[in-house]
Amino acid sequence: MPDAMVLCRFVHFTVVLMLFGAWVFKPMLSRGESALDASLLRISRWLVAVALVSGIAWLLLITATLTGRPDAAFDPEMIGKVLGKTFFGEVWVWHLLLNVMLMAVLWAPLHNHQPLRLILSGLLLATLAPVGHGALLDGLSGQLLILNQIVHLVCVGAWLGGLMWLVMILRQPVGHDVRAILRRFSGIGYALVAGLLITGLINVRVLTGQFWPTPLFSGFALILLIKVMLVTLMLGLALFNRIQVEGCEQRLGTLRASVMLEWLLGIGAVAAVSLLGTLPPMIAG
Repeated sequence: MPDAMVLCRFVHFTVVLMLFGAWVFKPMLSRGESALDASLLRISRWLVAVALVSGIAWLLLITATLTGRPDAAFDPEMIGKVLGKTFFGEVWVWHLLLNVMLMAVLWAPLHNHQPLRLILSGLLLATLAPVGHGALLDGLSGQLLILNQIVHLVCVGAWLGGLMWLVMILRQPVGHDVRAILRRFSGIGYALVAGLLITGLINVRVLTGQFWPTPLFSGFALILLIKVMLVTLMLGLALFNRIQVEGCEQRLGTLRASVMLEWLLGIGAVAAVSLLGTLPPMIAG
């Protein structure tokens, strides 16, 4: 059951983050209509479908975990109790509703309505914040921690989804000013990294009562260390890609491979986060 929960969280977080980030970066990196628009729409439809399936699976796994009975995952009465009488359930009703609404928009003539896509994907991402460690604190502290987690998820999602869109552009660069796109991505990336680091440090400090949890090489602290190492490698590749901007048209193969590796490292960091969410940190006080 724990392994299934980690896998489910990983899949769900990944697709929701990429859905939001790709639509955020799309108008920033590619002005106007693009030959890649149809591909992005097709990928987004698959992502939102996987998000719905994994979101329902998450609900079933939570139901089985809370009741201590695997068969309860398929008991409508128990599922109803989880949805109606738990904090997770109250949040998840809205989360699944937003998922269905976003799916409907992407399959309807409204799929070209950029503000609507952004609002729904942003709300879908934001409703992930209260179902992790952000729900461990009550009152104002809990609300501020959830707000901090929302900002953290927005930064991660924009970076990860932006990298996916950048990979798509580099695979079919015809009609795109690659040098200008890379410069815009790097400029926005600095702000995203700063937001990610600040909110991440706040999360660690609030949840553990320390600037870094101990013991260092076990449990929560070890997985957090792996996540930080992956993000550090991503930053190194981002700097390398920034250096490659001048004359990038002659090194598209190397640049494409580097960006794709950075994207895969980001997905690996999400896997670490998915495991972190199932591990208990030492709460301050």
